[in-house]
Amino acid sequence: MSFAAPKKKTLFILSLVILWYSSNIGVLLLNKYLLSNYGFRFPIFLTMCHMSACAILSYFSIAFLKIVPLQAIKSKSQFFKIATLSSVFCGSVVGGNISLRYLPVSFNQAVGATTPFFTALFAYLMTFKREVWVTYAALVPVVAGVVIASGGEPGFHLYGFIMCISATAARAFKSVLQGILLSSEGEKLNSMNLMLYMSPIAVIVLLPAALVMEPNVFEVTLSLAKQHKFLWLLLLINSTMAYSANLLNFLVTKHTSALTLQVLGNAKGAVAVVISILLFRNPVTFIGIAGYTMTVMGVAAYGEAKRRFR
Repeated sequence: MSFAAPKKKTLFILSLVILWYSSNIGVLLLNKYLLSNYGFRFPIFLTMCHMSACAILSYFSIAFLKIVPLQAIKSKSQFFKIATLSSVFCGSVVGGNISLRYLPVSFNQAVGATTPFFTALFAYLMTFKREVWVTYAALVPVVAGVVIASGGEPGFHLYGFIMCISATAARAFKSVLQGILLSSEGEKLNSMNLMLYMSPIAVIVLLPAALVMEPNVFEVTLSLAKQHKFLWLLLLINSTMAYSANLLNFLVTKHTSALTLQVLGNAKGAVAVVISILLFRNPVTFIGIAGYTMTVMGVAAYGEAKRRFR
C-alpha cells in the first residue's frame, strides 16, 4: 500500500503532461491547418473564438467545477491593469496566428523558443532587474540559433517572421508586465482567475478589430461552412483546446513545479516540430535543424543558470 499512492500520483501527473502536450500541440497544428490549408484566413477572428471559449469555460470551471476559488476584482485600478494585460495578450496570440499563415510550424516554434531572451530584456528595461553574466551568456545561443535557423529555412517569409517575433516579444512583455502590475498581495490572481477576467475583455477588443481588418469574415466563414461541413466542429474543437492548454498548464505547474514546466515546455516544442514536419511535410534543412537545436539548448542552459544563481 505504501507504494500505491506515489504510483497513482505519478500516473496522474503523467496523464496531465500527455493531455497538456496534446492540447498545446493540437491547437497549434489545427491553427496552422485552418489558416493555411483550409482557406480560413482570419487569424483575428480565430483568436476571438479562442478567447470566447476561454471566457465561457473559465467561468464554468471556477463557478461550477470549483477548480480554484473565485477571486474578485477589488478596484478600478486592478481592472484597468487586467485590461492592459489582456490587450497585450491579444496582440501576442493574434501575431502568432498571423505568422502561422506564412511560416511552417517548425520555424514558428524555433522563433517562439526565444521568449526567455525577450523576458530577460524587458525585465531589465522595465524593472532594472539584473541577472549574473552567466545567465545572459546562455541567451547568446538562443538568439544565434534562430539567426542560423532563419538562414536555413526554405519557407522563410519576412512578414510572417516579423509577426512571429512580435508575438514572442509581446508574450514576454505580458509576463513581465503581469509581475509589475499585479505584484501586490491584494491584487495577485492565479492564472485561472486571470484568464476568467482577461478573456471577455479580449473578445471586446478583438470583435471590432476583426470587423475592421477582416470585414468579410462572417460572409466567407458561412460560405466555407457550406463547402466544408466540419468547419464549425473544427473551430469548436480548436477553441476548446485553446482553453484546455491554459487549464492544463496551470494544473501541471500546480502538481509539479515551474522548473519542471519549463523543461517539459522545451521538450514540447521539439515534439511539435517533429509532428508538424510529419503532417505538413514542409521541407527542412540541416542548418535549420541545427539552429533550432542550438536555441533549445540555449533555453535549457538559461533556465539552469537562473536556477543555480538565483
